[in-house]
Amino acid sequence: MVKSLKKEGLNGLSFVRICGIIALFIFGISGPIAAQTAHKSLRFGDNSYEQGDYSDAEINYRRALEKENAAQSKYNLGNAIYKQGRYEEAIPQFEAAASSSLDPGMRANAFHNLGNAYFEKQEFDKSVEAYKNSLRIAPNDMDTKKNLSRAMRRMQQQQQQQQQQQDQQQQDQNKEENEEDQEQQQQQQDQQQQDQEQQDQQQQQDQEGEEQKEEKEQEAQPEERDMNKEEAKKLLQVMDEEERKVQEKMRKMKGKKTSTGKDW
Repeated sequence: MVKSLKKEGLNGLSFVRICGIIALFIFGISGPIAAQTAHKSLRFGDNSYEQGDYSDAEINYRRALEKENAAQSKYNLGNAIYKQGRYEEAIPQFEAAASSSLDPGMRANAFHNLGNAYFEKQEFDKSVEAYKNSLRIAPNDMDTKKNLSRAMRRMQQQQQQQQQQQDQQQQDQNKEENEEDQEQQQQQQDQQQQDQEQQDQQQQQDQEGEEQKEEKEQEAQPEERDMNKEEAKKLLQVMDEEERKVQEKMRKMKGKKTSTGKDW
């Protein structure tokens, strides 16, 4: 008898569903020795699994697989690995069992347990798909329906959180870009102010240079001094003398023009 995975505790919730898979391996006396050895290892693995010794169960299920590559051994091995919390390793075993088994019940349970493993890994979208595949085979399975409902809610929550994180990242990026733009604008304003100050300073220096040049030119010109009283008196005398000469000359010229009489 082969034991199925008991679907327990996704986040403390009861996913318990005892998969009533009882695979009957009937080997004739003339059956292959390898198949008999595989059956024996499966039986040992089942005993260890029932006792909660999942590590020993895993060892025996692997031995069974070495002897016979059967879907039942893959499925049981996946259960033992899952019970040890190694969900990533359990996934390929459930996938292999679901794809290779001819038993619809085992395939449905393999997809169910595959959904559980993905749920534990918080890959809820893959968990939802696995549960849907299980329900396509066993549409009336209530445990799988409950698990699917929980997985869909968690997937929606996860998507909302991811969207919020993306929105926050976009806001942070926009804020950072705005701060960079403001910083660049401030740098441009500072540079313009610095250029204007340098220009004003240069203009002031040029103006001061012109003023200094004019002062030097004025200093180089001879300085005019005021005449004293004696010099002014002499200047007036010279001017009076020149004026007297001009007046006398004009009188002479006038006298010559009026004295034009003839001797009778």
